[in-house]
Amino acid sequence: MNSDYLTIKHSGQNEIEIKKSRFVCTVGRVTSKEEADAFIQDVREANPKATHNCFAYMTGQNDDLQRESDDGEPSGTAGIPILEVLKTMHLHDVCAVVTRYFGDIKLGAGGLIRAYSNATSRAIEQVGLVKKVLQKDLTMTVSYADFDKLSYFLTQQSIPVVDTSYATDVTVKIAVDLDAIDAVQTEITNRLAGNVRIIAGDEHYNEVDVPTYEQ
Repeated sequence: MNSDYLTIKHSGQNEIEIKKSRFVCTVGRVTSKEEADAFIQDVREANPKATHNCFAYMTGQNDDLQRESDDGEPSGTAGIPILEVLKTMHLHDVCAVVTRYFGDIKLGAGGLIRAYSNATSRAIEQVGLVKKVLQKDLTMTVSYADFDKLSYFLTQQSIPVVDTSYATDVTVKIAVDLDAIDAVQTEITNRLAGNVRIIAGDEHYNEVDVPTYEQ
């Protein structure tokens, strides 16, 4: 997995109905097997009368932990289709559980695969996606005379301001993508003719909304 990755914006649920069978997909973020198991168990307990609770999840630095279950459906018709949706959408740290309430009409293997795939993809579309971007904070201290120049540059480059504090000088904290750190520091220093003090902070992930057309 690259340092930046896609995941769901938040937990959520969506339901579709196919030939009287209800397919309710619940999605959530997970970062370990324990979290995934707990999430799946919560969905089971919330749907005690369901026919099946099929699931799949992917987590780990390189998606090394991947699990899926048909939960009694014909082999390969539920868990794998759910997992394939997560893979196709390039999602990480996500668990999807599709709860089925059987409607007395059999769908066949192909019908089940489509149903579980569609239920999963529609639930993900419903909650939306975010990109987890690995960034580093830069804290800059400038005079009031140079503050407008700094603000103009940050706005021009669409660099988000995390915090601004006003004292004898102005202190501005920004979040910058790792691969842009050196370039941003150099450009700010040049624009302000060196009249700025910059302190680099820790690396951390920030969430950036993914436009609908990219999802």
